[in-house]
Amino acid sequence: MSNSASHPTERQSERAYRTHPLGVRIVEYDDPDGDGRRYGFRAPDHAGREFDDPDTAALYADVYFDVNGFVEAGTGDRGVPPEVIQAGRDTLAAYFLTQPYADADWVASFYGKKRARIERYTAAVRRRAEEIREGVEALEREGNSVADDASLGCQVRTDI
Repeated sequence: MSNSASHPTERQSERAYRTHPLGVRIVEYDDPDGDGRRYGFRAPDHAGREFDDPDTAALYADVYFDVNGFVEAGTGDRGVPPEVIQAGRDTLAAYFLTQPYADADWVASFYGKKRARIERYTAAVRRRAEEIREGVEALEREGNSVADDASLGCQVRTDI
């Protein structure tokens, strides 16, 4: 799983792969090095991230929604944004899975858990992110603007 934390620039070949509320989207584009397709995470006030596969990019977007957005600038190559740390074990596990140095076995070893537990953590993050996106879309359908609202509906969990 190779991902890049480099600061992307909008590419002319970018196409929307998946769009989410609040200007969050995953784009696909042809790798300029000719290595096939790449996928980028794009969000307002976020430097963006590049991924080799759409599933990892989607998981990154799920973590982003789960913690009400975050900024990686200043965390270093292996640092973790404070918003992700404070969100809980499942969110941190999902975030690790989006990093180039980690896979499910690495995360399972890190936590001293079985791989199936890590998959459950990831499923919980995906579920919460989808609920948040659906809530934002419902508010927007009702004519309520949430673009300037500081909260996506994230709650700190203590049941993990």
